[in-house]
This record gives sequence, structure tokens and C-alpha cells, in this order.
Amino acid sequence: MPSTAEPASQGPNRTAVVHVTHETALAPLARRLAAALPRPAFIALHGDLGAGKTTFVKAVAAAAGIDPAEVVSPTFGLLHEHVGKTASILHADMYRLPGADALWEIGWHDALSQADWAFVEWPERIGAALPADRLDVSITIESLSGRIFTFASRGPRYDPVVDAVRAPTVP
Repeated sequence: MPSTAEPASQGPNRTAVVHVTHETALAPLARRLAAALPRPAFIALHGDLGAGKTTFVKAVAAAAGIDPAEVVSPTFGLLHEHVGKTASILHADMYRLPGADALWEIGWHDALSQADWAFVEWPERIGAALPADRLDVSITIESLSGRIFTFASRGPRYDPVVDAVRAPTVP
């Protein structure tokens, strides 16, 4: 089960740090996140290669009624759209994109306008196009199976989301 740790920050953005000891412990965290995300929502996913960004999106997709087997890394397709029972997800990987100017060429704006939630891997590649109002999720490798998730609200719409992921897990 995920265990929560640190209190909210005193700055303009609220933060929460959640330690996840194993991939199977992502489900409760993903359910809390999915229940709290506004519509539309923009989630910028930060983390090294292999940190678990796509695995995290799979868990949130499952919480939204999307078969997680359908969620694969969008490294080569750049944009993947998924429609679930409770939400639609745009899953994007900007690693191979030369910059924010190329977003028009891949149909970014149309896809973004149709999604309830947009999860973007390697968001720093499109830094100039990132909305100021978003949720930043940083994933750090703690051990072979453990990860540290840091959630930071970038705007008041996401403060309740940060509070929700910080809430203790009920078994």
C-alpha cells in the first residue's frame, strides 16, 4: 500500500509526496487521483526513463474504466487516446518531439480539446506550451520496485487533487 508522508507546502503550490513500495500499490493511489481530477485536467509526468510514467497512466486508466492492457508507451505514436467508462485520456510522449512548435503537426490541439485528462510524458520538451494551470507529477526510482511520487499543484484547481492523493489509504 502507498504510504503518505509530507504535509502541504506553504508556497503558492501545494505538494504531496507518496512512497509506493510496489507496482500493485499503484491502484489505490490511481483511484484517489481519478476521483479528484477536474475536467479537463493536464498532468505533466516527470521522471527518468524507466521510472514508471506509463505504468502510472495504466493505473489511472484502469481507475477510469479503461483496459490497462490498451495503454502502452506513446513513444513512437506520440499521442494515444483512450475512452473509458468515466473519463477519456490523452496519453502523450513528447520525448521525440523537436519542440513546442511541432505540436500543430501532430494534431495536439484537437486531441487535447477532446480529452477529459491529458497525461504528458517528457513535458519539458514542450515547456513553452505547458499550461500554467496543471498538476506536475514527478516519479523517482527509490528501489527496484519502489517509487516516490511527488504531486505539485500549479494552480488552485489542483490543490484538492494533491490533498486527495495525500489522504491515507483505507485497506
